Amino acid sequence: MELFLIIVIVLFILAVSDLTVGVANDAVNFMNSSIGSKAAPLKVVLTVASLGVFIGVLFSSGMMEVARKGIFNPEMFIFPEVMIIFLAVMLTDVLLLDLFNTYGLPTSTTVSLVFGLIGAAVGMSIIKIASTGEPISNLLEYINTAKALAIIFGILISVVIAFSVGGLIQYFVRMTFTFDYESKIKRYGGLFGGFALTFITYFILLKGAKGATFLSAANIEWIQTHTLDILIYSFLFWSVLLQFLTLFTRVNILKPIVLMGTFALALAFAANDLVNFIGVPLAGYSSFLIAQGNPGFMGMTMEALLEPVHLNSLFLIGSGIVMMVTLWISKKSRTVIKTEVNLGRQGEGFERFESSTLSRQVVRMMISLVELVKKVTPVSMHTWVNKRFDLNKAVVKTLPGEEPPAFDLLRASVNLMVSAALISFGTSLKLPLSTTYVTFMVAMGTSLSDRSWGRESAVYRVNGVLTVIGGWFFTALFASLISGVFVTVLYFGKLYAVIALVILGLFTIYRTHIIHKKRVKEESEYENVTKIDENTTSVEIYKTNAAEMAKYIEGTNNIVKECIKGLIDGDRNSLKNLVKDAKQLGKFSNLLMSNLFKEVRILKEDEIKEERRYGKLVASLKGISSNLKALTARCYEHIDNNHSSPGKVQSEELKDMRKFMEDVFKVETEILVTDKLLKYDLTQDKLPEFRKLIQKLDKGQVDRIKKNIDSTKNSLLFLEVISDCENIMTHSVNLTNALKNNLIASKKTDENGNDEEEN
Repeated sequence: MELFLIIVIVLFILAVSDLTVGVANDAVNFMNSSIGSKAAPLKVVLTVASLGVFIGVLFSSGMMEVARKGIFNPEMFIFPEVMIIFLAVMLTDVLLLDLFNTYGLPTSTTVSLVFGLIGAAVGMSIIKIASTGEPISNLLEYINTAKALAIIFGILISVVIAFSVGGLIQYFVRMTFTFDYESKIKRYGGLFGGFALTFITYFILLKGAKGATFLSAANIEWIQTHTLDILIYSFLFWSVLLQFLTLFTRVNILKPIVLMGTFALALAFAANDLVNFIGVPLAGYSSFLIAQGNPGFMGMTMEALLEPVHLNSLFLIGSGIVMMVTLWISKKSRTVIKTEVNLGRQGEGFERFESSTLSRQVVRMMISLVELVKKVTPVSMHTWVNKRFDLNKAVVKTLPGEEPPAFDLLRASVNLMVSAALISFGTSLKLPLSTTYVTFMVAMGTSLSDRSWGRESAVYRVNGVLTVIGGWFFTALFASLISGVFVTVLYFGKLYAVIALVILGLFTIYRTHIIHKKRVKEESEYENVTKIDENTTSVEIYKTNAAEMAKYIEGTNNIVKECIKGLIDGDRNSLKNLVKDAKQLGKFSNLLMSNLFKEVRILKEDEIKEERRYGKLVASLKGISSNLKALTARCYEHIDNNHSSPGKVQSEELKDMRKFMEDVFKVETEILVTDKLLKYDLTQDKLPEFRKLIQKLDKGQVDRIKKNIDSTKNSLLFLEVISDCENIMTHSVNLTNALKNNLIASKKTDENGNDEEEN
């Protein structure tokens, strides 16, 4: 019994861990719209969400039976087998959800739990069948296969219905209100708000009542049979109230709609999804208590788990507190929220997903479809629709230095209204709709209708959506596989396996923490690049850009230096990482170019006429990036193919070239952030000298080829490497000189502006 006591203790520790990683992932469902639209300060949003979570957990005890008997048939398993199943499921759940949080991907905690239970139960069933000699067809007696099929169906139906309905509703709402919606809200705000809050109110009643123990069956039945009455009276009440607030107060009625929707989804999450985090540990605890009083507990079957749950309220309150604290302190929850917010962002910015073949094909299909629609509809209709969707009319109110919202309150309201309506409707029809899937796909559908996915960003956003959807199927597959493996290890390894898997879990969580910290640091550096205020002077804009360019050149220097070193040493792992680093630096250069375009938009017409070389800056940034990628890729490919490292003479020459480049890069990095830039002309000084060095290296290699000293592969690589480095250096010097011209022009502009003010 001591082993099972240890398992119970581990289960409760894992329950706390699962609460933290689960809430971090599911927070995106109810906080995405309020945070993305900046409906209120973050502390207010967190307070509203925390209140919803705490009230929701008090409604959740009726849902706990899912972990005990909803997925597998407990009467088919004995006590030790059930405990092993529960431990394997919890270990899998914590590790899998933490992995998704690390990479900022929202997934379904319900799918993680259910398929973890299925995988563990199947694993244990196969062990039992193999040991008793039963036919494999008996496996169906152990498992509730209908539940698994229902969830797969739920994924597919959620993706299609939520995306389509969300996009359609947002299209008509935006066409009605446009992006300049404030004046129209005065007229139609009561009706729109009435619809939104009616669905949200009904959602609270339906989802809250579903698991509430203090409501009798008659109460729940009354809610279900009087749906139409509830909807009508709610609509009348909210419409009148909101129209009154719109006409006679200065309250922006969209803000309370978004906050109430946040509260509703948080309540539903806690009421229905708490079982995903503590249901399994509580089932394990119940099993332990049942077995304690039975001397033959090792062979006792677990029919007792079929009985109704009597849950101590302290467990619910404790869980609610852990979830609330997690909302406030979890950095990984911010990462997951940021993923969904950025995928639906109205403007340009850092795109964390790259394009893929599939996303490009999808975008091409959509473009073809749009072109087809244009051909069969009148031009006047296109013109009218385009006017309704004119983003330039949007009025964005932000404080100086504050980031604008990712999308407006109107879209946030639609996100919450449609999500609440679909989940309520699905629940009433007993459809297995997932809250995560519905809220995410509705948000993506409204983004598409709002034209957030323009030609500049569509392939990246679509790939992001496809990645998230793929992650949902990944969750189901790996939850079942990993829990099945864990069950097998625990069954045969006993206490040693428990200790080993707990240590493995701790190590994995530590590693994902390090990875997440690194990813957050990298992304924050990229995102901070684009922060230029419209009131900034010309010289200040230059200084901001020059400081970022200095970082870019410093990054280029580090990659070139390490690449040459890795090539000489034949360090495959180092070169492999440098290929990734060059790719990341390429993303950084894209943001720098975006900043240059932002500078052009801010500058006045007469300022742009000065001797500014934006074309040269863009060409230089792209040139450095493309040549850096080529350099790292060819060096890695050479070593990865097990070709020999450069010879002794080649290595010395590459070191000389690297040292020269390093010295120039250091000079550039220093002068870009000071006024020393005006005193340097690297095109007249360093660049000719470097080209002479390259010519010398080129001639030396040709002589070695004639004498057959180096292999063909090494000779080819050497010539390509020095060519890449020459291009990088040329573009780097051109970049610095173009910035010098911009600084001169900026100083002229500011001096002229000061003279005009004095006059």
